[in-house]
Amino acid sequence: MAPFITKFDPYAPADFVVDKEAGTRSPARLEKIAIVGSGSWGTALARVAAINAATLEGFDDEVRMWVREREVPGKGKLTDIINTTHQNERYLPNVELPDNLIAVSDVKEVVKGATLLLFVVPHQFLPNVLHQLAKPGVIDPKARAISAIKGVEVDLRDDGADIYTYPYVIEKALNIPCSALGGANIALDVGKGEFCETTIGVPSPKDAALWHAVFDGPAFRVHPIEDVAGVSLSGALKNVVAMAAGFVDGMGLGGNTKAAILRHGLIEMSTFTLEFFPTASPLTFSHHSAGMADLITTSFGGRNRKCAEAFVRAKMEGNPKTFAQLEEELLNGQKLQGIATAREVFLFLQARKRLEGYPLFDKVYRISFEEMDPKRMFEDL
Repeated sequence: MAPFITKFDPYAPADFVVDKEAGTRSPARLEKIAIVGSGSWGTALARVAAINAATLEGFDDEVRMWVREREVPGKGKLTDIINTTHQNERYLPNVELPDNLIAVSDVKEVVKGATLLLFVVPHQFLPNVLHQLAKPGVIDPKARAISAIKGVEVDLRDDGADIYTYPYVIEKALNIPCSALGGANIALDVGKGEFCETTIGVPSPKDAALWHAVFDGPAFRVHPIEDVAGVSLSGALKNVVAMAAGFVDGMGLGGNTKAAILRHGLIEMSTFTLEFFPTASPLTFSHHSAGMADLITTSFGGRNRKCAEAFVRAKMEGNPKTFAQLEEELLNGQKLQGIATAREVFLFLQARKRLEGYPLFDKVYRISFEEMDPKRMFEDL
């Protein structure tokens, strides 16, 4: 599908108030951005959004970011540290954050008065967050949301299973439209201002224009497309394939093998999305950053690849470790998405009796959870 026109006009006819006596017009309301999440990726996106909010007409300068409060040994509360030093030293150290980005520990205070909500929490925490925000009067009923959460939600039944993207989950819980953001974006690189691209799947041209305004900049180029499901599924499934890439690295195999795994993985990602979300576009995987580019980046530099490599190496060295142990040892408080998504996808395909159509997804699960020999990953490909 073709990208939407994305030029943001804060004085579009439905959105301005005219003062005939003064001969002026002004926005009917200021757009106010709230960031629900403060991990490395959330902080990097919050930095981009806050920089843009400070310069865009029609936007409130202040951007609030929800931080799950914790004590940093010898330094005090994390919110105080962020607001004083303008760095998130726990999750994105040595990256300067703009002064108008404010860390807040109460999620209800973060979203108070906000019209644009970015959700970027680990998916394990989302149900509790939505439970708090869905209460009457907490969020603006005319607000819009965007999800940068990587994962899926599966509902298992006696007669099968259903699968949902997180934009869908957010829309249903809060009754507001939700877009999806995903692309070849390593958080630290985005935080340092290195050039990259991202894709935003949107439900309408207005969402395209607003989110383009929030995130687009000289070093962070945004391409909105009308494919919320495709962007969201690509962001979830690429973490499963990145684990397979990590298994390849853990076995000490070379670029030929890794390239083959990525090719098979991209095919399964696209096939899965189009089979179970038929309104999605195949171009999302081949033409946009949310597809092949994101898969490549994650399979060479992401946390899922890193932990999957360590998982196989530890097993080969006779000192096996669980993914929970590796998450604790290697990720500095961050959470793995790939291992949970691999399980959800496997259970869904098993319930739908479609495992034979996705041999790589099947093997990633069995290596991770059923002690399958990683060398068997190449069977049936």
